[in-house]
Amino acid sequence: QEFVTVLVRDPRIQKEDSWHSYIDYEIFIHTNSICFTRKTSCVRRRFREFVWLRQRLQSNAVLIQLPELPSKTPFFNMNNPHHVDHRRQGLQEFLEKILQDALLLSDSRLHLFLQTQLSPEDMEACVSGQTKYSVADAIHSFASLNRRFPVEDEERKKGKNDADSDSESSSSGLGPSDDSISCGCKASPASEES
Repeated sequence: QEFVTVLVRDPRIQKEDSWHSYIDYEIFIHTNSICFTRKTSCVRRRFREFVWLRQRLQSNAVLIQLPELPSKTPFFNMNNPHHVDHRRQGLQEFLEKILQDALLLSDSRLHLFLQTQLSPEDMEACVSGQTKYSVADAIHSFASLNRRFPVEDEERKKGKNDADSDSESSSSGLGPSDDSISCGCKASPASEES
């Protein structure tokens, strides 16, 4: 039985400049679905990137009624834990519904959104073939940037998982490499042996 587990969690306030801040959310995916290039992934996305994703999915699947995002209220207060958690829950419900639709799962933008830290502009360029790398290359490259130590096949068989994402900056050619890439999540809560 195929499954896709998605968690939207760990909202963090990020400073854009001295006057503007925004909240981004960690999106954690764990799946055994053949639709996904990576079986676990962790990225950070902000609300306006979810808006972009919904618009793109809707334009490619005009006959499907997409779920709504949580409403963008002018009274949203990023310092109010209730407001932030309400939005987080809405974003998670949105992704859970999206991931149940086979047609939407075939959209490369969805996979780039969930499994890379590419900007919307870079995702569009990748999907339209304007980059040197393919969608699968982008996802594999992002995963390798976020792994501190390579995972050997024997370790995988033993159930170990070193998906620690405190990576050093690296020039991958996949867009800007910045602190937003590190989301500090581990795919498995199992403790590491020394």
